[in-house]
Amino acid sequence: ATADADGKWMVKLVTPEAGGPHTLTIQGNNTIKINNVLSGEVWFCSGQSNMDFFMKQLSKTKGGTPPEDQKTAQYIKKEIASAQDDQLRQFEVTKNTSPLAPLDTFEGTWIISSPQHNAGFTATGYFFGRELRQQLNVPVALIKCAWGGSRVEPWVPSEVLQQDAELAAYYDATIGTLKEQLAGWDPKAKADKYKAALKSWEDGGKKGRKPRLPVSPSENKQLPASLFNAMVHPVIPYAIKGAIWYQGESNEKGNTFKYETNLRGLISGWRKYWGQGDFPFYIAQLASFKDAVTEPRDFDGWASICDQQRRTLGLKNTGMAVLHDIGEAKDIHPHNKVDVGKRLALWALKHDYKQKGTVCSGPLYKSHKIKGDQVVVKFDSAGSGLMAGTKNGMADTQESAEPLKLFQICAADRQWQWANAEITGNNQVTVSHPEIAEPTAVRYAWAKNASAANLYNKEGLPASIFTTEAAIPGR
Repeated sequence: ATADADGKWMVKLVTPEAGGPHTLTIQGNNTIKINNVLSGEVWFCSGQSNMDFFMKQLSKTKGGTPPEDQKTAQYIKKEIASAQDDQLRQFEVTKNTSPLAPLDTFEGTWIISSPQHNAGFTATGYFFGRELRQQLNVPVALIKCAWGGSRVEPWVPSEVLQQDAELAAYYDATIGTLKEQLAGWDPKAKADKYKAALKSWEDGGKKGRKPRLPVSPSENKQLPASLFNAMVHPVIPYAIKGAIWYQGESNEKGNTFKYETNLRGLISGWRKYWGQGDFPFYIAQLASFKDAVTEPRDFDGWASICDQQRRTLGLKNTGMAVLHDIGEAKDIHPHNKVDVGKRLALWALKHDYKQKGTVCSGPLYKSHKIKGDQVVVKFDSAGSGLMAGTKNGMADTQESAEPLKLFQICAADRQWQWANAEITGNNQVTVSHPEIAEPTAVRYAWAKNASAANLYNKEGLPASIFTTEAAIPGR
């Protein structure tokens, strides 16, 4: 290969069979040797805090943590202290922003699974990778590229946002404001003002809030395309098998109705940039949070995000791990990332590694028919059949004799009522209400906390939140 004027070059190698370690030697005017290189499966792990959170963070509990989640925290703590696997590795991309242009370079380090490093692994990615290691017995690498509290828009390439009129207006207005702010930004003047304020605060006995050093407007992680430019673009074209994505909490009240559009654009945009075709992209649907629902609500932003995540499955080579049964009412970061990783891994094992007999998903809404005062809902991914189930912590789902819960039904007036729901076939549920003679729509688990929802397939995987309405509710 010949380097260009900027010193950039690239070669493509036929990778050896899974294993190693190998030594990679690069020779030009000088020689560089990179040791301890493995050949195996590489997965890109991105999103916000539920992907960003380290194992260490989820090994701790606080007041109000349920007993089953306290046990999970203890399990993770033991895993940190004991797990040793040289062939499970993580590279973490340093957090950075670049709203105006894509970057080509970045910093980060590789770590291996060991008691010295396990605490620093992404918990979601770790249990996903551990499952692949156990099932495939080949090296697995995780590239962690996540930032807590980030919305979806910063992760979407700018040209993708420009393809939608509403999003283009949002992008242009936001970037226009940023450029105006940067035009008047004087770093030295800001620093001098900060130093003066800090000295005054110290001389005054440190009363009141301590002054903060002003941050450049360009460092706002919520600016559209900023995190794609600074954190995703520099990784490309590092070869990956696919991506796992856990994000959406921050869009509950921000561009909520554009979430599906943005997520689809993110997936398509990343695939275009990587140039590896329609690589697999697996989504973690949001887990339950806050108090359990007691009355049906016409609109719920959290449920809407979950349903839009489900609708995104219309894209080729996508999948989704349903998580409403493992959330925590008092913690937006549920401890049970063990099942999150396993459920994401099931999609990869079935579709990418062709593991026979694997059921990778719980029931997914397929279609419905209105028959008089009843609505018959049919599901894909019913496995060997539907059932009511209960799940406690990391334990396997158990079949239950309880009636199905958290189905809602309405007539044309959209006055939602809790519904009677009954499994009436291998892949169908019949829904009704004694006071609704002409139903128009059904929805399931439509709540920020849908932990009481109990429709599963017999493989123990939960049914996704859904509505039979064609449009995004509340739009």
